[in-house]
Amino acid sequence: MTDLDFICTDVRADRHAAGPTLVFRLRITAPQETRVHALALRCQLRIEPARRFYAEAEGERLTDLFGERSRWGSTLHPIQFAQVPLMVPGFTGETEVDVPVPCTYDLDIAATRYFRALDEGDVPLLLLFSGTAFSGPSGFQVSPVPWDREAAVRLPVRVWREMIEQHFPGCGWLRLPGDVIDGLLAFRARRALPSWEETVRTLLTTAETAETAETAETAEGVR
Repeated sequence: MTDLDFICTDVRADRHAAGPTLVFRLRITAPQETRVHALALRCQLRIEPARRFYAEAEGERLTDLFGERSRWGSTLHPIQFAQVPLMVPGFTGETEVDVPVPCTYDLDIAATRYFRALDEGDVPLLLLFSGTAFSGPSGFQVSPVPWDREAAVRLPVRVWREMIEQHFPGCGWLRLPGDVIDGLLAFRARRALPSWEETVRTLLTTAETAETAETAETAEGVR
């Protein structure tokens, strides 16, 4: 069955999920009165960064991902966001289902860094579908759902922020190797620092002080 149509009608943050989760409302349409016994789908979600405008501050934060703005004509490539399986129960003609998409706040992930760089507006997403359709008025006819089935949707930045704020209020999240964690633990113990926040702030202050001193020495040497 290659004539299924997919439309994303809404996207919201799941307030009751154990972790950060977006829920996409999906409308699936089959040819009129066609009986679909079930759909086993794979849904790939992709960010299409070239399909929106970026303010100056947003552009500066996105340099890490796309380079200088002058190069964006060749560097604003799609970013893989997520891939989730979905089982759709039987229906005739048309149905609507929720697609829950677990998210991460790991800043090593390109999609997370992209979301965090945005102040307002929408994130242009493309949902691509493939899988298997089980249909037929009697018995089962098995047919593939090809990769050219897709649906565009715009995710409001405020929805992403609402989801993250629910699980990480006022915070971020970094994934570090074990040896770096050990080093941080040792530094915190030596300085008798009361929290991880204070530990990182102390390291930043130390680094900034050293950088300022180095800059001053360089300037003095030039004179």
